[in-house]
Amino acid sequence: MPSASRTTLGLALSLALLGGAMSPPVLAQGGETVRLSERWDEKRATALLERAVKHVEAKGEAALADFSRQGEFIDRDLYVYAMAMDGRFLASGGSSAALIGQNVAERTDAAGKPFFRELLDKAAAQGGGRVEYRWLNPVQNREEPKVTLFRKVGDTVVAVGFYAPRATAAQAQAMLEQAVAALALDANAALADFQKIGGNYTQDDLYVFVVDMKDGRFLAHGATPALVGRNGHELRDPKGKAIITDMINVASRKGAGEIDYAWRNPTTSKVESKHTYFRAVDGKLVGVGYYIR
Repeated sequence: MPSASRTTLGLALSLALLGGAMSPPVLAQGGETVRLSERWDEKRATALLERAVKHVEAKGEAALADFSRQGEFIDRDLYVYAMAMDGRFLASGGSSAALIGQNVAERTDAAGKPFFRELLDKAAAQGGGRVEYRWLNPVQNREEPKVTLFRKVGDTVVAVGFYAPRATAAQAQAMLEQAVAALALDANAALADFQKIGGNYTQDDLYVFVVDMKDGRFLAHGATPALVGRNGHELRDPKGKAIITDMINVASRKGAGEIDYAWRNPTTSKVESKHTYFRAVDGKLVGVGYYIR
């Protein structure tokens, strides 16, 4: 391995360790963040889904009963569930067994998202995919972000979901788009909304921050409102990186960008590796980032 690569890897490992637990490190390659190891929960979910799909392909409708039993289609906290393409819930090895027999096509998650409809539409159009939503975690007894992987087999959709309390890159990008649109519509109202506890712009470890690009002062910060009015040019991450200055410099030249650094995760209170997307909007730097496992 070239010395430069070893140095980058060493830094990535150090940043991961700052979070207080060994997390999959990342390397910056070609402007993209590449994980050196797969997320373990998603890897397990993918493997369980593959087994379930093969089971349905081999046994047809008779296979569905096996998903509702304790056995080979239960992997600790992971389980298989199945739906008909018309929205009827057919089988489940977990708490969603209470839905068996019901039509869930229009059921929404805790945030009002019709995720089952999204799942069915994607299954019809693409044959499979993934859907993200919020659902009650019976172990933690609270609503958390969840990801479900699914495949269409005949007229049946086979699925496996896992809880992902850390926001994803896609969720961070989506929130950034919403924040930019809100600022364009009414800047003052948007800045206030970005700091509302429990609002649309503060979800788990996901939040919006806004900085005046002219003087570097924070105009909003969803996780730490006390930063409002503070000069962002003075901020450094634990490695001494001038993160706000770097973002403003890039945004001034290119209008948008992304950056890796270490920052406190508001849900764990630990310093962790973070990847932030940002954009320049009417002289303001708007950013949303997600914490990397």
